[in-house]
Amino acid sequence: MTDAPASKRAVRAAFDRAAAAYDSVAHVQRSACDRLFALGTPHLSTAARVVDAGCGTGYALPGLRQRFPDAELCAVDFAPAMLARLPAGLAHPLCADLEQLPVADACVDLLWSSYALQWCAPRRALADIARVLRPGGQVWLATLGPGTLFELRDAFAAVDDAEHVLRFQPPEVVEDAAESAGLRLLASERDTLQAWAPDLRRLLHDIKTLGAHQTGATRRPLRKTDLARLTAAYEAYRTPDGLPASYDTLWLVAEKP
Repeated sequence: MTDAPASKRAVRAAFDRAAAAYDSVAHVQRSACDRLFALGTPHLSTAARVVDAGCGTGYALPGLRQRFPDAELCAVDFAPAMLARLPAGLAHPLCADLEQLPVADACVDLLWSSYALQWCAPRRALADIARVLRPGGQVWLATLGPGTLFELRDAFAAVDDAEHVLRFQPPEVVEDAAESAGLRLLASERDTLQAWAPDLRRLLHDIKTLGAHQTGATRRPLRKTDLARLTAAYEAYRTPDGLPASYDTLWLVAEKP
């Protein structure tokens, strides 16, 4: 499986709608960025040009500026409403697709991308990332894996046979795509991050607010009986912290030889 999991037009529209409230629920997304900084920082000390590809509302930008104070910093996202919420003056905004970066060949020292690759075809995206990196340049990457929101997928199985939850690429596909693009893997980690909600209604609201609810499929609206079955099935996952939403995450650092 190498294709993107959902229509780019649908994903862009979802993130445009999500932009205003995104930061209020993006706890897992911030944790993923913090873990990516921890994994990548030992591998690169200086950079003249840094690109945050899939920057969202710009959470990673202050950390990138702190680590690379003299770098030219570019923030790329394909959702204009996300770019509109970037911290003023911190980076050059650019509305573009991770699979087709409007950046010259071999001019980037660090391409950072957290929770964006899962919306792309990884072979196309990583080939373009390799194109823009200078020799010795690195990509620091976090992306979602197939166990993401498995609780919701399993609970929906009690409702019908439709595909309600996206199935993202397994880590071996992403790593193989990086190697096929000519990148040398330096480090990788895989872990599950979790968000929590007091009930199913709030959990579904938070997922929608993150823009992460697109499947590309057309489905009928849930009836009251469907929602009751879904709620009962999800309750099997309840813990003292509430209902969990799991984000199966791969962190990867790779270098262009």
